[in-house]
Amino acid sequence: MNSKVIGVAAALAVVSIIIAIKFNPIFDPPPIPDSKDILHTAKVLQVTGAVGPESLVFDSNGEGPYTGVADGRILKWEGEGRGWKDFAVTSSNRTDCTRPFAPEFEHVCGRPLGLRFDKKTGDLYIADAYLGLRIVGPTGGFASQVVTEVEGKPLRFTNDMDISEDDNVIYFTDSSTVYQRRQFMLSILTGDKTGRLLKYDISTKEVTVLLHGLAFANGVALSKDGSFLLVAESNTCRILKLWLRGPNAGQVDTFAELPGFPDNVRRNSKGEFWVALHAKRTPFGKWLSSNTWARELMIKLPFSFKQLHALFGGKKPHGSAIKLSDRGEILEVLEDCEGKALRYISEAEERDGKLWIGSVLTPLIGIYNL
Repeated sequence: MNSKVIGVAAALAVVSIIIAIKFNPIFDPPPIPDSKDILHTAKVLQVTGAVGPESLVFDSNGEGPYTGVADGRILKWEGEGRGWKDFAVTSSNRTDCTRPFAPEFEHVCGRPLGLRFDKKTGDLYIADAYLGLRIVGPTGGFASQVVTEVEGKPLRFTNDMDISEDDNVIYFTDSSTVYQRRQFMLSILTGDKTGRLLKYDISTKEVTVLLHGLAFANGVALSKDGSFLLVAESNTCRILKLWLRGPNAGQVDTFAELPGFPDNVRRNSKGEFWVALHAKRTPFGKWLSSNTWARELMIKLPFSFKQLHALFGGKKPHGSAIKLSDRGEILEVLEDCEGKALRYISEAEERDGKLWIGSVLTPLIGIYNL
């Protein structure tokens, strides 16, 4: 077929789909039952000169939050009067790391995602999407490497972690062995299932692969008693439960089915779990997920990132956080349905009656009084 004819056909297909996104309800995510549309009232804390405060942690003194941003830095909030301070970096090569958002340099500058403090040592562990699992001391600075490869191959997309201080191990995810972070839409469109859940023994420095074949392994959280571990499988919109102890040790169950794409999972003091939804899933997105040929067509058509994102998560960016019981029951759903204040939520950390909310794509943090 003539290349011009193919080009015109592709252009018509793109235009048709864009028009459909704007007017067809199958491109709107359905409402979540009993949702409270109240997150637009959250206080917004700007992360000046940065984008994408993905994960939020506080140190043992209650200081912070600390957060990793898109240019490879870890920042520390020092209060209204002092603002944000540079705390650490994951890469020593900072020459090209001058713009708040430059995906083409992420592999050079690093992209810190999940953060966790080791309460016994005060060290901060960092899951850097490109540079692997890293560590920096209580005073900050350059984060040194902990794990950069597994089974003889470099980590491609280190994402999140949790620390078992009783067992002195770190559980962490590698979202894909094929795609890197800046290619995450390709991971979704191809139905990639190469994600892994891993365990790092701090004493022996040994790494063990606990689960293979995960569809975009993401957030990680231990139960309060340490008997099980949760891992978000973003592409399937569910949370998996790996039993660590007891008669079911080693068994994997589905902990919760969700109405959207889960990012980080964080446990509160009661043993409940907050799950951040990057976006709710549209009916069309659900259909795409189950049709390989349609996803392959989307890859070939000249869609922008924003347009592809709308196919799966809706034309209007929004914010959603879901609280689950320790049995996987939905206890509460908090949203900013219009995206007035919060969008693309990556983490919800409950602390002292407040919900601290991160976002992997915006330059701000939300603080909501529970």
